[in-house]
Amino acid sequence: MRKNVFIVILLLFSLCSFAQNNEKSTPEKLVQQQLIAYNARNIDAFLEPYSDDVELYMFPNQLIGKGKDYMRKDYSVMFKDTPNLHCDIKNRTILGNTVIDHEIVSGFGPSHLEAIAIYEIKNDKIAKVYFIQK
Repeated sequence: MRKNVFIVILLLFSLCSFAQNNEKSTPEKLVQQQLIAYNARNIDAFLEPYSDDVELYMFPNQLIGKGKDYMRKDYSVMFKDTPNLHCDIKNRTILGNTVIDHEIVSGFGPSHLEAIAIYEIKNDKIAKVYFIQK
C-alpha cells in the first residue's frame, strides 16, 4: 500500500513539473523574463526570450541594432559597467502580441532614466523593441 501511494505521489509530481515546463510563453511572460534577467545582469537569461534576428529601434524607425550578437556585445558591457543597474516598471500595457512598458531605469548616476519600451512578439520570441526616451 505504501509503495502504491509513493508511486502516485511521484507520478503527480512528475505531471506537475511537466505542465509547468510546457506552459506556453505569453508576450507578458517573455517581457517579464527579460526584465528579471536585466535586473540580475544575467546576459544569457536576458537574451533567451529574444529572436535571433531581433531589431532594436529608437521610436519610430531609427534602427539602433539588430540581432542577439549585437545585443550581447552592447548589453554585456552595460551589465559589467553598471553594477547598480535596475529597471522598475511604472506601468505595463498588453494588447495581443504587443507589450508596452513605462520604465524607470536607475544605476547610471544620481538621476534615473525614464523610457517607454514597446515589445513586439512573433513566434513566441521578442522580435522588435522600440524605445522612447525622455
